[in-house]
Amino acid sequence: MELSKILIIVSHPDLNNSIVNKRWIGELRKYPEQYVIHDLYAAYPNGKIDVDSEHKLLDGFDRIIFQFPFFWFNCPPLLKQWLDEVLIYGWAFGSAGEYKLRDKKIALAISTGIDEEGYQPMGKYKYTMKQLLAPFELTFNYIMADYRPAFIWYGLEFQGTTERIDNSAIKYLDYLASF
Repeated sequence: MELSKILIIVSHPDLNNSIVNKRWIGELRKYPEQYVIHDLYAAYPNGKIDVDSEHKLLDGFDRIIFQFPFFWFNCPPLLKQWLDEVLIYGWAFGSAGEYKLRDKKIALAISTGIDEEGYQPMGKYKYTMKQLLAPFELTFNYIMADYRPAFIWYGLEFQGTTERIDNSAIKYLDYLASF
């Protein structure tokens, strides 16, 4: 059991060419005593998820972060598939379910392509990130997990300087320390 560590479930379809998520993982790897990184695209390059293995992995952690780039106003497709296949009736929820993630702390760590102002009622996308992330909050509340506010890094498109990206990795570690 890794209950003292945080499980970071990474879902990025092109991690090798990532700027932010790759940097965050590089920082997390410096602290293997604190974080376990589970890269879904590396684990399942053919898209066939081993549900039993995922259940066993989740059983060993009380704190879980889903890290991914936000595109098309959602998570990458393999993470959506993971949610559909792993959070199943009888395991994650249901009248006969065990609610295996009950009271486990769960949060999202998201990188975006534009500034925070774009995610405002008067901004480019007309919705806040809290509104856009509501399906995740509802999902994790439904399975009785302890859903926490997301860590969101805004603005790769126009402000993706090396210094700013390095600073985001430090802020991410600070966020995880308080998680």
